[in-house]
Amino acid sequence: MNIEEEIKNCGIYSKQIKQYDPDPFYVNYFFSKYINSINNIINGIFEEANIDFGLFIKGKISQKEFHEIANMKKDVNALKFSEWFSIKYKKEHENPYPNSMNKICQFKNENESLPKIKIMIRAIERYKNDFNQEIKIDLRNGKIISKEQLDIEIKRQTPIFLETINAKRKEKDEPKVTNKKIIASAFVNLEKDKDVEIMYLCQIYTPVIKRLIDESRDKIKELTSWK
Repeated sequence: MNIEEEIKNCGIYSKQIKQYDPDPFYVNYFFSKYINSINNIINGIFEEANIDFGLFIKGKISQKEFHEIANMKKDVNALKFSEWFSIKYKKEHENPYPNSMNKICQFKNENESLPKIKIMIRAIERYKNDFNQEIKIDLRNGKIISKEQLDIEIKRQTPIFLETINAKRKEKDEPKVTNKKIIASAFVNLEKDKDVEIMYLCQIYTPVIKRLIDESRDKIKELTSWK
C-alpha cells in the first residue's frame, strides 16, 4: 500500500467533488473514492507497522489483524502501537467534522454505499449552526438534468431560506446573508437534523489523516528504535 499515493488521490478526489458539486451523481462517485483512499491509508499504516515490527503478516492487514498477531506473538511494542493508535484515532475524531467522516466511513464499510446525497443551499460565508435548506429537483440517473432548473428552484426557495438563516444570524449578531451570498452544495445526512457538506468535510478531513500518518510513523520509529 502506497500511503503517499493515496493521500495524493484524496486531494484529486476532493478537487473533483468541488468541480462537480452539487451534482449528486458525481459527488457520490468521487466521495466514495475519497473514502476508499482513507480506508486504504489506515490499513497502509498497519502494513508499514507490520514490516517495521517484523510481524510477517501476509496479505492485506487491518488494525484488528495486526493486534491479534502482535498479541499472539507477544510483541509488546507492536501492541503498544496498536493501543496508541486507537487512542490517537479517537482523539483526532472528537471534533464534529472528523467525527462525521468517521461515521460515514463506518456506514460505507457496512453497507458498501454512501447515505443518500441531497442538494442544499447554504450561505457562502459559513457560521456555526447555520441553517441549510434542501433543494429538490428532477434528476436523470441520479444526475442534475438542467442547471437552469436548479437556478430557478434556488431562486424560488431563497426568500424563506434568507428569512430563516437571518433570524439566526441576527440573534447571534452575525453578518446578514443576501441573495447574492448563497450557493448550492451536496450534503449527506447520517443523523437526524445533522446535514454535513461533503466538499467542506473533505477539506477539513485531509489534514486530519495526514497528521495521523505522520504521528503514526513517529510512534513506530520511537517503538522500534531499539532494534
